[in-house]
Amino acid sequence: MRLSVVIVNYNVKFFLEQCLNSVFEAAKGLDTEVWVVDNNSVDGSVAMLKEKFPQVRLIANTENYGFAKANNQALKQVTGEYVLLLNPDTLVENDTFAKCVDFMDAHPDCGGLGVKMINGEGEYLPESKRGFPTPKVAFYKISGLIKLFPRSPKFAHYYLGHLSPDQTAEIEILSGAFLMTRKEVLDKIGLLDETFFMYGEDIDFSYRILQGGYKNYYLPATRIIHYKGESTKKGSLNYVYTFYNAMAIFTQKHFSQSDAKIFTLGIKLAIWARASLSFCKRLVSSVIVPLLDFICIYLGFFLIKNLWATFKANDISYYPPEYTYLIMPAYVLLWLLCVFLYGGYRKPVNLLKIVKGLAVGTATLLIFYSLLDETQRYSRALILLGAAWAAVSTLTLRGILHLLRIKGYSLSADKSKAYLIIGDSDETQRVSELFGTLGIVPSFMGKVSMEKTDDSRFVGDVSQISDLVRFYKINEVVFCAKNLQPQEIITLMTSLQDSNLDYKIVPQESQFVIGSGDIYSVEDAYAIRIKTLALPRKRTQKRVFDFVSAFVVLLFSPVLWLFQRNKKGFFGKAFSVLVGKKTWVGYGKTIEKQVLPQIKPCVIPVCGIDESQHIADCRHFNNMYVRNYRVTTDLLVLLRNLRKL
Repeated sequence: MRLSVVIVNYNVKFFLEQCLNSVFEAAKGLDTEVWVVDNNSVDGSVAMLKEKFPQVRLIANTENYGFAKANNQALKQVTGEYVLLLNPDTLVENDTFAKCVDFMDAHPDCGGLGVKMINGEGEYLPESKRGFPTPKVAFYKISGLIKLFPRSPKFAHYYLGHLSPDQTAEIEILSGAFLMTRKEVLDKIGLLDETFFMYGEDIDFSYRILQGGYKNYYLPATRIIHYKGESTKKGSLNYVYTFYNAMAIFTQKHFSQSDAKIFTLGIKLAIWARASLSFCKRLVSSVIVPLLDFICIYLGFFLIKNLWATFKANDISYYPPEYTYLIMPAYVLLWLLCVFLYGGYRKPVNLLKIVKGLAVGTATLLIFYSLLDETQRYSRALILLGAAWAAVSTLTLRGILHLLRIKGYSLSADKSKAYLIIGDSDETQRVSELFGTLGIVPSFMGKVSMEKTDDSRFVGDVSQISDLVRFYKINEVVFCAKNLQPQEIITLMTSLQDSNLDYKIVPQESQFVIGSGDIYSVEDAYAIRIKTLALPRKRTQKRVFDFVSAFVVLLFSPVLWLFQRNKKGFFGKAFSVLVGKKTWVGYGKTIEKQVLPQIKPCVIPVCGIDESQHIADCRHFNNMYVRNYRVTTDLLVLLRNLRKL
């Protein structure tokens, strides 16, 4: 056996399927065994493997053992002369395995080999080649100095920035996303260290390869796509903390006690600095626009109040101080809360959502105003005037942000994307129909032929791809994997990487579209970006809506109770929603188990209280509810079922 490929999978079924398709293509002509260790996935990965890849040697764990331990389960059983650790979210070129094996055959001193990696946007991933993380090197990375001096042998040593990405070279540290080694190396230095949770096991293993008398090499002659590379995580505080823990374990294992103490102190200082900067940046970016809205609305409202007092009573002090400094700020906060609930602070900016939020806030104020005692009513006219000013103020501010070209506040951006689909006539037609099934409505969708053609169904061929992207103002390029080899896909992606494009790949005979960080699937079993209800802000919106609406329902319960079909359970359900034990709207029952974001038990299933008649369609209703969640959805479902609570 020449090569053993080991892949650890956890809930990335679609990435894994695409990866294995490319693996078996690359393995043609090479005696290869493929191992997949599944860490108790719940997305149907194991069933998919048994159905589509029976030749895979599968280890199906009943719990998640982590990356190192899962790899070791297979490494103890591999028989290949060479062993490749490969991430499931990768796509290898057809000649990747052959070139790597040939290189290692020609370099007996090579104990570990890595290749050139690009992400899902066609951009080079610097973790393709790395240097040894001494305390100084790790500090330069976490502190951000590496970004200021990306080509410096000193400050950028972590990514060996002084070496060209296109230069074959000896390196120190390999990436665990693609790490090829020899079976004899494993026998000599041992398996992966299971002490590491993330980010450290590949560093430790690479270091032990060097300690064992071998060399590590970087080979850019072949490339892979690594969809969810380190670049997508390195900005988060969780990444910094996890990286620190891995480095601390590594230091304690391989450095002296004095060096380990210095390293730990330096990294802690770097983490605190990074965390402080990150916190300040996130705080400013999240509150600056709402804060400006509050200031502008309140100041304008203050002037309107004075003018109205002068007009109405010829007395600028007509309204008491508590109205100015307590009630008016409360009005403004309620307007802004409603704008938030309607998605008015989401990017890209949507002016209609802002107006809807202000309208709902105004209606809410007027309703509560009507319930107050005469002595507590100050002015209905001021509420209306203040609401009008709030609309003018917020919309004007968005216009200013648009003129300043602040990201996310463009008022002229076309929400629909323009697509190019590259493949033959049959496959491009299938993919365009698949997009329709997924509910994607493009502003333009053009088909691109693999070769020159006069067929009017195509807008051009791949030799014209750059011109087509510019002429049709394309946002996303879709590759038909049935017609294009991974080399061709990677080459096209890298040639267009300066065009600010997104890329998707549709595997042969599949019902899903896969890209960097997101998957659109007819099955909807595993998705990232499209599962909006999984986002924390959506859960917050849902909880705020539940609380406010339950309060209103209980407030008007003496009237609503008279119209209830089930009067006995009415108050209990409304109170459960108010205190957070239940949510108004949630999932309906399905015949089979669905993997969906967790929410509280619901009062009203999204497919209706009489869901038994819809049970065959509940899976579809649930998926659509999760994917397209809006507060207005909950409101409409609640209103339609208000008499059935």
